[in-house]
Amino acid sequence: MDKDTRKVLKEAERQGFEVRISRTGHPMVYRDGTFVTKLASTPGDRRGLKNAIAALRRAGFVWPPRR
Repeated sequence: MDKDTRKVLKEAERQGFEVRISRTGHPMVYRDGTFVTKLASTPGDRRGLKNAIAALRRAGFVWPPRR
């Protein structure tokens, strides 16, 4: 998993999302038990991370994080 994906997942957990790893090794993100999105485990798709962040934002995720 690339460092940008790890950074997004760590922030999602900090904001109350639950991250589970699927049997195929892909991180799956849940909010209150409801599936939000599945992220790629490799950075091959250049839009993959941006699409995942968009789905997370629709579920209440704040990116970039405000400190």
